[in-house]
Parts: sequence; structure tokens; C-alpha cells
Amino acid sequence: MAQFILSSFRGHLTNNATKISFKTSLLRPLLLNNNFSTTTPNNNSIQNITVYGSGLMGAGIVQVAAQNGFKVTMVDIEQAFIEKGKKIIDASLSRIAKKQFKDDENSQKSFIETTWSNIKTETNSEKGAENTDLIIEAIVENLETKQNLFKKLDKISKPNTIFASNTSSLPISEISKITERQDKFAGLHFFNPVPQMKLVEIIKNDQTSEDTYQKLVDVTKRMKKTPVTCKDTPGFIVNRLLVPYLMEAVRLAERGEATTEDIDTAMKLGAGMPMGPFELSDVSLILLSF
Repeated sequence: MAQFILSSFRGHLTNNATKISFKTSLLRPLLLNNNFSTTTPNNNSIQNITVYGSGLMGAGIVQVAAQNGFKVTMVDIEQAFIEKGKKIIDASLSRIAKKQFKDDENSQKSFIETTWSNIKTETNSEKGAENTDLIIEAIVENLETKQNLFKKLDKISKPNTIFASNTSSLPISEISKITERQDKFAGLHFFNPVPQMKLVEIIKNDQTSEDTYQKLVDVTKRMKKTPVTCKDTPGFIVNRLLVPYLMEAVRLAERGEATTEDIDTAMKLGAGMPMGPFELSDVSLILLSF
């Protein structure tokens, strides 16, 4: 359903951006707070995280986790993809270090080196699943591809390893049903750009245990994110509300009832939005081009 809505919206766009990412949120106060985590985890909390996928979302999740003291493994099918992910992380860390530490080059260097010391990479998917507490999947948005990955990981991961998908549109129940650990499966939907966006949607399947849920809440807070909880419903929270809003903006412009510029201005000044719907779609296209 969510993919159908997105396709419809893309089809309506003409002079504006022709793509809108489900991983881009209208909730975009770009406030950075990237100090290292000072929380001391208990023995039962998650320490080691494996992220499958080294694209924009996967690399961002890896970076944020590593910045906040988690030991993280970034897994992808080819070394070339890994290298691209490392470049994404490196560029982001450099920007954050310069902003956070300004002219203190030693602190900048220490911040970057400490973060990288928490990251390792792997092209062997089975090795990536060894001895990890949490697996976060951030691969292509295709149900069968995600199911195939989790089916394989389910057989080789520790019994207590929690599985999470960063999907923005696919039902968690459909992704998780091929595993034997549906009680340890949930959605963990980050927003783009991950290092800046503070929100994470935690999606509870009907089978998700309270222990799994609480551990994911703990993880997101230790990453300095704000978790919100949603049932396994199409679009979850943000995109369920965002997509109809964007589509109605397009219809308003197509009918000639207002210009795109005036619609953007109205929503910013009248509704307090950080950017208008057409500005948001343009930003989404730029982000998707990287």
C-alpha cells in the first residue's frame, strides 16, 4: 500500500523533484548532539550490532552506533559497496568533528579515530552474524530479498540475537514470518540523514516480545535518538501522515489553486513546518542522488 502511494505521488510530480524518499521526514530540525554516550550498559543490554547494507541508511546507522560506543560490523556483498559506505561515514564524521570541536584539531582527530575503532567491515554475511546481539537490516526495499537474508541469518545467529529491519514501507510481519524468532523481531526505522535526524520508529509485530521491545528502546536512546512506537501498520507513523500531505499539495498545484512557491510559504509560515512540501521533495531527490 505504501509503495503504491509513493508511486502515485511520483507520477504527479512535474516541475519539481520526481522522487520522494520514505526515509526522509518532514520532522527536520537539524540539531546535532553527537557526543559519545556516557551511559553504562548492563550485562544484559546490547553491546554488539551488525548492520547489513552499507548505503546511505546503513552507513548512517553504523556511524551513529559507533559514535555512541557500540561495536559495529558493517556487512555488504561486495568490497566496493563497503568502500562507498566508509566514504559516507568518513565525510559525515569530518563534518561533525569540525562543527563540534571547531578549531581543536586534536579533539577532531580523536573523535574520528575513536568512532572508527568501533567499526569493522565484512563481505561474508555469515561471519557478520557471529556473536552479535542485534542485527539491523538496511538493504534494498524488496520483500523477497529481505526474507531471504533473514532466513539465512536465522539459522546461523545466536538464539538470543535480535533481528530488526529498517524498512520504511514493508510489513514487519511479512519479513519476519520466515524466521523462528518472531518474538525477537521488530522494525527499527531510522530517518535520513541518520546522523542528524533524531527520530526512530520502533515497529512492534504482534509477536514481538516486551523484552525485545525494551532492548530496542534502550539501544535507540543510547544512540541519542528519540524512539516512538507504532504497530505494524502501512507507512507506520511519519510516512502514513506525510505521503497524503504531499499528494494533496501536488493536487492543489495541479488544479491551479495555488503556486508551488505559495504552498511552501503557507505551510512554513502558517503551519510552522521547517520546509514546504515541494522543498521537501527537492531535498529528497538530492539525498537520493548520493
